[in-house]
Amino acid sequence: MDPETQSNPLFGTMDDFEDMMSRAKELDLRIILDFVPNHSSDECEWFIKSAARDPEYEDFYVWHPGFEYNGVRYPPNNWVSVFRGSAWEWHEGRQEYYFHQYHKKQPDLNYRNPAVKEAMQDVLLFWLDKGVDGFRIDAIHHAFEVAPDANGNYPDEPRNWWNNDPEDYGYTDHVYTADQPETHQLVYEWRSLLEEYQAQNGGDERILMTEAWSDIDTVMKYYGDGTKDGSQIPFNFQMISNLWWDSDAYHYSEMINSWLDRLPEGKAANWVIGNHDKNRVGSRFGSDRMDMFNMLLLTLPGCSITYNGEEIGMTDVWISWKDTVDPQACNSFEDGYEYRSRDPARTPFQWSNEHNAGFSDSSSTWLPVGDNYQTVNVETERDEPLSHLNIYKQLQELRNEDTFKNGEGEVLPLNRYVLGVHRYLHGDYTYVTLLNIFDSIENFDLSNHFDNMPSSFEYVVINDKSIRAIGDVVSSKSITLMPKESVVLKSTTRQ
Repeated sequence: MDPETQSNPLFGTMDDFEDMMSRAKELDLRIILDFVPNHSSDECEWFIKSAARDPEYEDFYVWHPGFEYNGVRYPPNNWVSVFRGSAWEWHEGRQEYYFHQYHKKQPDLNYRNPAVKEAMQDVLLFWLDKGVDGFRIDAIHHAFEVAPDANGNYPDEPRNWWNNDPEDYGYTDHVYTADQPETHQLVYEWRSLLEEYQAQNGGDERILMTEAWSDIDTVMKYYGDGTKDGSQIPFNFQMISNLWWDSDAYHYSEMINSWLDRLPEGKAANWVIGNHDKNRVGSRFGSDRMDMFNMLLLTLPGCSITYNGEEIGMTDVWISWKDTVDPQACNSFEDGYEYRSRDPARTPFQWSNEHNAGFSDSSSTWLPVGDNYQTVNVETERDEPLSHLNIYKQLQELRNEDTFKNGEGEVLPLNRYVLGVHRYLHGDYTYVTLLNIFDSIENFDLSNHFDNMPSSFEYVVINDKSIRAIGDVVSSKSITLMPKESVVLKSTTRQ
């Protein structure tokens, strides 16, 4: 399959992509491509040939004839699609069911076929030759399903006692369709491929970022097994999955330290609080906490992952049933669609207060633009000293400091309401991030919580709740935080 001829014209041409790559290199930007290995389109050449039983492609996908009882044909088992309903779809041409963990137009590839693994390696090499600097690997935990038995059949997944809707993904416990042991090995093979490519072609290290909504110990294995390396950045969704509006500083600390405590030696942590599958941070936790989360993610040790729009404080946009396009919502009923739809967090990025927020000059956009685009946009926020955007920029500049690049870190709850992040490096400046999660006024002697505290600090990042100004100096013995105030402090001397 040639990606140049298989690309959907909706997304432009290969010339467009190459122009983007060229401009990115001029700007010293790195492009990481979204790689979706679990499935193809049912319009893909591979699937069409597989359905026609072309010998080369016959087993590129997961097929099964199903079972027939009293003249009625039934799917092979009770496996349920993430997007609701049976994960098996009947194909009239081949007279078999094919397996799809997501939409029926997205048939799952069969990674137990070595030819599929080889073909997907060729896909990675194609894009590496185009100049990309790595891949964000989508839904990797679904790449394998359990192997069929000697008769070619697949077992039912066990029921979940708490769900009585056989069409709902939560109806079964996905022990056979997610987190199979072969999945990590697949990522290790891809990492090896990228390293070989770098050895042959030079340049910077190519990056793998793996998306797996799995338990923390399973995700940790994506880093490697002690012998083979895997993903440099296995997405850390612990804060998305386990923090809520009313979570206190002890919960925050537990989530953060649970990752740091398990982190393999020599590997880098990463932090995710917003992404395209969940409501926006400001809508989940309150718009008055958006700067707080940016301060947290960008001052913790490791890699921060920002979902587009979070740096300017975008919030969810209400989408009518008529305008909803997310299959996760559309494959079900209108009743309750708002809970299932991911569209509210996927609306166009707000660049300016012009037509369609400067995102497009067309008459309409793929999803409606947020009502607040005239005030929440890049152009407007550039001129506001304490805007979300300018606070985000200040935090990014801080990350260039040696203490953040090479220093140690510890995360502690100062009490139920305030979280502290301590970053330090011998011979350099000490930084402390303080996050007042709730609505009380709090005062602290930092030396009661962190060892080796300098005597005084300077405010280097503040939010709009602060009564202090950037550059103000304060004793570490008495630091007061206003309700929902978040700050970053820098020691006045090197330690």
